[in-house]
Amino acid sequence: MKIKSDRIKGYIFALIGTIAFSNEYIFSKAALNEVHLSQFGVYWFATGALLTLLYSLYKKKIKPIKYFTEKQYFILIILGFLEIITATTFYLSIHIIPNPAVTSFLGNMYPVMLLLGGVVILNEKFGLLEAAGVLFAIAGAFIVSYTGETSLDAIFIPGAGIVLLNAIFAASASLIIKVHVKNITPEILNLNRSVWLFIFSAIMLFIYRQPITIPISALKNITIGAILGPFVAILTIYYSFRYIEASRSSIIQSLKGIFVLTGSFLLFGILPLPHQIIGGVITITGVIILTMGRSASLIITDKKH
Repeated sequence: MKIKSDRIKGYIFALIGTIAFSNEYIFSKAALNEVHLSQFGVYWFATGALLTLLYSLYKKKIKPIKYFTEKQYFILIILGFLEIITATTFYLSIHIIPNPAVTSFLGNMYPVMLLLGGVVILNEKFGLLEAAGVLFAIAGAFIVSYTGETSLDAIFIPGAGIVLLNAIFAASASLIIKVHVKNITPEILNLNRSVWLFIFSAIMLFIYRQPITIPISALKNITIGAILGPFVAILTIYYSFRYIEASRSSIIQSLKGIFVLTGSFLLFGILPLPHQIIGGVITITGVIILTMGRSASLIITDKKH
């Protein structure tokens, strides 16, 4: 009974995290419709950093910092720079692409890049099921971003290339964490990310000479989005890993496009084009197939050892 109860808890945490992360697309889009990206970043990441710091102090997760090695500090710096590129491309794509659901569908390229990075850099193996998932996800992303034009400069929607860059750099950061980060809690990783991004946003605010004051409506959207996204989503997904396998949690997370689609319609009254919805469903299917294949491969590997 306890195993069943824990599994239910895991799925609930994964679902809450997925819904919270889906709302990050919605509220960041609403805020970016009103303010400059640098203004958005200052308020968004200041909120995220403050919440993470308070939570980390409450849970006493900050203490281990003084015991970090030089290598761990160096890794945190590298991750900080990668997060700057990843976050900038992520929010820039949300700003450029009119419908956040489309951005979410294209964002399903991240697990594909993560798998390919593992194969190229870590010499990991993958089977036919995972290969099928990759092909599905790539095909779906192509359909979502296809404009119907034939010329190379107009074949994909604006912002599609930025989403691809985001997937590449996000996968790179994940691979570094997987290989090099030991004994660093998710709270510290999240705090490191928020602080670096806040500093970068503050510098960009000065460079672009943007005012620090923003509309109240934008501030509301930023506050809600920052609480749901960088704070609630990351922590609940982390807690889901305590009760269910990461692969099971990932399957729930792959459904975020459906929640973003619903939220976009309710808040903005917009839907993707029919072919983009079809492509989005294909990308989600691809991620689910990839995740299930990855899970099966890991089980087989464990049995061999």
